[in-house]
Amino acid sequence: MPVTIHPVAAGDLTEAEIARWRKVPVSVAVDLGENRGQIDPAIRPLLPPGQQPRLFGRAVTVHCEPPDFGAVVYAIDLIRPGDVLVIAANGHRETAMIGDILGEHIRRRGAAGLVCDGAIRDVAAMAGWRDFSIFTRWTTPRGPISVERGTINRPVVVGGCSVAPGDLIIGDDDGLVALTPAMVRDRIAKAEAKLALEADWQAQLANNRPVLAMFGLPPALEPEQP
Repeated sequence: MPVTIHPVAAGDLTEAEIARWRKVPVSVAVDLGENRGQIDPAIRPLLPPGQQPRLFGRAVTVHCEPPDFGAVVYAIDLIRPGDVLVIAANGHRETAMIGDILGEHIRRRGAAGLVCDGAIRDVAAMAGWRDFSIFTRWTTPRGPISVERGTINRPVVVGGCSVAPGDLIIGDDDGLVALTPAMVRDRIAKAEAKLALEADWQAQLANNRPVLAMFGLPPALEPEQP
């Protein structure tokens, strides 16, 4: 079917609500998630640990039908500063859905980065963009062959996780999480409490408090003598 662009209702999340998540690592967001929101860890950062910029922004979703990448092309002009282009390509590995030319253009438009459940190419160039975060399942040299099909701004499944337009996407060296507006609101107090608890654990360990005492655990049992 031809490329279809769906309208997106204005979200009611405030920037202040979103900003509270900027200090929350993906691991904490996932720990509190009750198995909701984590994106398949096989979709990995393009850069090695310690070099990948943090990904943080609202999703612009596209569903592609590889080897066609029409949805990506039509979505480019919809990107706003801070957005994350989320490409659902059914895990397709043979055909890249985006490379350095369009990637550089959405970077110029102020996008925070992109997530591709499929393949990308031109990774040597894109790896040099330290202000633009890229997560992908595959890399490949082969480009797409048509610009005719796809869907933009509808819920998609990326790495086994449902992602809707406007969801908050957070990515770091550990992986990715997608938070709906309800999750953004409902989980932030628990996330901040978990960060405070972890800071307290670190302080106690730095002061040489025994680990078992810190976690309130009983001594381990000793084996019975024969």
